Amino acid sequence: DGKVHKTIKARELWEKIGSAAWHCADPGIQFHTAVNDWHTCPAGGEIRASNPCSEYMFLDDTACNLASLNLLQFRDAEKRFDVESFEHAVRLWTVVLEISVLMAQFPSRQIAELSYKYRTLGLGYANIGGLLMSSGIPYDSAEGRAICGAISSVMTGICYATSAEMAKELGTFPGYADNADAMLRVIRNHRRAAYGETSGYEDLSVRPVPLDLASVKDARLAAHAKAAWDKALDGGKAHGYRNAQVSVIAPTGTIGLVMDCDTTGIEPDFALVKFKKLAGGGYFKIINRAVPEALRALGYGEAQIAEIEAYAVGHGSLAQAPGINHTTLRAKGFDDAAIQKAEAAVKTAFDIKFAFNR
Repeated sequence: DGKVHKTIKARELWEKIGSAAWHCADPGIQFHTAVNDWHTCPAGGEIRASNPCSEYMFLDDTACNLASLNLLQFRDAEKRFDVESFEHAVRLWTVVLEISVLMAQFPSRQIAELSYKYRTLGLGYANIGGLLMSSGIPYDSAEGRAICGAISSVMTGICYATSAEMAKELGTFPGYADNADAMLRVIRNHRRAAYGETSGYEDLSVRPVPLDLASVKDARLAAHAKAAWDKALDGGKAHGYRNAQVSVIAPTGTIGLVMDCDTTGIEPDFALVKFKKLAGGGYFKIINRAVPEALRALGYGEAQIAEIEAYAVGHGSLAQAPGINHTTLRAKGFDDAAIQKAEAAVKTAFDIKFAFNR
């Protein structure tokens, strides 16, 4: 009946949400108003939910096929991001995903029909964490966030520009006519954000955080991040779009491994040192392969890099270790045979305490 059922304290609710998410990764929060302010097809209904991983938000009973690009593969010989090659790959994959709409096997007639009507695509990327680390750029920094935003801007803008090119040749998606004004408004707002504008947005309840162009030190990348949306908007005004949506950032938990990514999706690397479990038991400790590249980018010499790697991985011996070493072990009653047994266990132990619990 529209009456307030219960009043709660926002601070307490957010504390419960944050605690639960830290413990088990749930619940996920969807901000309904903000999501629908950026909805390209409101005439088809509201966006009410996402897929389980939350990268795809669109109308009920629609679907999109996913593809992701390994960003680290676009570093050129000068260790810069090769934005021209990236744009070429984005254009190619946009066409491939458009073709996949016709080839996909959908689980129901309703999903198939609506997927044909809106032709949503899901191009994304993985390994932004590996790219930033290899470049010696902190993930949690203004420059790191700006590079991520600029690459995302290039990808989505070029996707929409390519979609407009396909619309010129093949026609728009069937639901475009009813949503043309809304979709062009969304594209204009994206363009404003890509240009770093802080005002002038159309029909948004929450003003977005625009691209921080001043923190994008690569002038070519910054220029392409803006130009992509000029192409997207101009193409859309002239021809409309072949696809209602074009990009997502998926977790890439499976395909990221297939693509040999150091990091998945948009995530940072979780550790500098990783453990590989050995078939015969124990673990093999290796340095993250982006670490030497990062140190070179920061100006360290090869001898220094070798020392840093050895320190991070560990020496695999208790001989000269502080705190626990051969002398302290003998003081605790260890004989030579027990010490050698501990030495052998340390080399493949996940943690030092595991060397003493067998």
